[in-house]
Amino acid sequence: MSDSARTADHLSEEQSFVDRAYSRLDELRAQYREQRQKIDANHGVGNAQGWTERDALASHFAELSTRLDNVEERLVFGRLDMSDQSRHYIGRVSLLDEHSIPLLVDWRAPISAPFYQATAQDPQGVVRRRHIATRARTVTSVEDELLDAEQAHTHGLTLQGEGALMSALSSARSGRMGDIVATIQGEQDRVIRASDRGILVVQGGPGTGKTAVALHRAAYLLYTQRERLERSGVLIIGPSRTFLRYIEQVLPSLGESGVVQMTIGDLVPGVSSRGEESPECAEIKGRAAFARILREAVRLIPRNPDSDQVLQVWNRRVTLSAEEVRSAISRARRSGRPHNVVRESFALGLMELLANRLIIEAGDAHSAADIDPDDLNSWMAEIRDSIDARRAINLAWMPTQAPAFLRKLWSRPTLLAAANRHAGSPLSVEELTALKRSADAPFTTADIPLIDELEELLGTLDVASAQSARAEKQREKEERERANDALQATGLGGGIVTAEMLMRQTQEVRAVVPLAERARADRAWTYGHIVIDEAQDLSPMAWRCLLRRCPTRSMTVVGDLDQKRGHRRPISWKQALGPAARAFSEEFVLSISYRTPRTLTRIAQSVMALHGSPVLYPMEAVRDVPHCYRASRARDEADLRIRVQGAVSAMEERLNLEQGEGNGRVCVIVPDSQARQWHADESGAAALDQRVSYLTAAGAKGLEFDSVVVVEPQEILEQGSGDLFVALTRATHDLHALTCHEFPRGMEDWDE
Repeated sequence: MSDSARTADHLSEEQSFVDRAYSRLDELRAQYREQRQKIDANHGVGNAQGWTERDALASHFAELSTRLDNVEERLVFGRLDMSDQSRHYIGRVSLLDEHSIPLLVDWRAPISAPFYQATAQDPQGVVRRRHIATRARTVTSVEDELLDAEQAHTHGLTLQGEGALMSALSSARSGRMGDIVATIQGEQDRVIRASDRGILVVQGGPGTGKTAVALHRAAYLLYTQRERLERSGVLIIGPSRTFLRYIEQVLPSLGESGVVQMTIGDLVPGVSSRGEESPECAEIKGRAAFARILREAVRLIPRNPDSDQVLQVWNRRVTLSAEEVRSAISRARRSGRPHNVVRESFALGLMELLANRLIIEAGDAHSAADIDPDDLNSWMAEIRDSIDARRAINLAWMPTQAPAFLRKLWSRPTLLAAANRHAGSPLSVEELTALKRSADAPFTTADIPLIDELEELLGTLDVASAQSARAEKQREKEERERANDALQATGLGGGIVTAEMLMRQTQEVRAVVPLAERARADRAWTYGHIVIDEAQDLSPMAWRCLLRRCPTRSMTVVGDLDQKRGHRRPISWKQALGPAARAFSEEFVLSISYRTPRTLTRIAQSVMALHGSPVLYPMEAVRDVPHCYRASRARDEADLRIRVQGAVSAMEERLNLEQGEGNGRVCVIVPDSQARQWHADESGAAALDQRVSYLTAAGAKGLEFDSVVVVEPQEILEQGSGDLFVALTRATHDLHALTCHEFPRGMEDWDE
């Protein structure tokens, strides 16, 4: 049989299975829609509880239907032929046929692990691994790997599914990250399936797939620990809102939705962080010493009066001595409770002291022990109505909100200086001066962890919150009972939905409110797992903020120390983790760069070494692109602009020719100091929607483009070696460096 005939047979064989899998997918979707219609037709018990239960069931089946909609593209992508003659098809989700026999195996199931991990040296029972490529339900190609002894002796870098991988790498960028579920490599899969205990660090240089690995790990944990994580949720922390938009399609395409995605600047509900500040100011605010400074600042809120105060209460006058206030403040501080929480007992203590004095001075009792409770309550009410008494107590222990208090710290240098002095003066006079700003200045990202710290120190002003927390356990018990009743009343069980599933869907009137929405609105929400990308740039105060949100310390921390912003690069992840280092459990190093051409990887690493910052984690690239690097010097600024436009036009023309008209992405990366004159989008948002975007290195971090122009790389280097390392490693095809001054050593004279 000829090769073409054999290929045709393979395609036909796999097309038959793919047709069967999609047919089953369509059947299940129709079944879920039918169940949803049945629920909509059932008006439920004629009360709020019945309607809530009906809505919970409807929400559940809608979620199942949406999950199947999201896995429509490339539903089937692999096959394992085992040594015991069994065969397993691997896909985005598990599917059972009409007889409940496994048809398609979820890529996260244990039986799927050899698809990613088996090698010729360790075949794990696999005889053949087949990659199946599809487009719009049609099989377009198959690629087989025979895991035999002959292959085991092959030398060099071994790639799992090399053809499928290279095809994915050479395709045009779209402005959104895609999943890598069909091309996960062995070293990546080991990270994805690792234990969730403690903080797992994934160190990966540019192009190693660390972000995709972290997202696939989140999907894997949601699959293996669904009950736990569907209650507590998974939080994804990204470096920017643009980055979160860039990755937002990955988890839904893997059959998972409902995770919470935020930046550090989004962690305090109701507080916007749209302000800008220098990297130097942000670094100062992020220091661990600020935890002490804020603690001392809160201790300075209570005010000891200079003298005794005579207060008018109804038609009487009563004295509140300065010593009594000082004693009350001292007792309240010793309690160790948050400022606003202890304020209630502080105020009640002073009010009771004044009421006792008024009663005894009126001759209605000889001592506090003789006071009638009704008299005491009556005078307490009068004290509450007294303007003098309210003013005296409030001035002594003022109720305080975190955002307003931080504004006061920044706008009142004497207050911040006093807190710094009480904390042992960790900040210099110059650093304190750098932090000063007006009271109406917008908050910055670096302010948010400080506000979060203050929220902990101050406590909530809402006394109902504690009662709500105490009622939660009782509410959950009642919900479980209602879930069982609802299933029996509607007759919708049948193994498709269980009481446990329904209970998770119904939370009183919150039944139709997604977990992600509830978690986002609750600053005190604690998550079952947190994924943190670009973690090398987090400050110690940001780490404190995240640790509060994950008491179990179950985190996946992703980053690259070599891409750290600024001039202070940590030498290890234990150092970079700051206060989170105690929960550090394991570090995985991804050393293979799949995205970046070998030439660009070598240039970037060489430049880092020549300028005193040799990479801590060297990479090996799996591919190269001929003539992918060019460096040009312009005569002046005007000529530089002309050359940049020429380079961009040439890149667009190449993309049109090789990838199709309008496909692919081009990025021009400029120094921070030139962002405005190049109209650079410092947030990076343009990169998602425009074919050509102008960004700073910070804006481009975490993103990838087909072609990149780097303008004035020496200026970018002066911002920090990490920024230049980022700029030189964003391209998947080619890079053109341009300057009208001098190139950094290692960039001008490069021999491919």
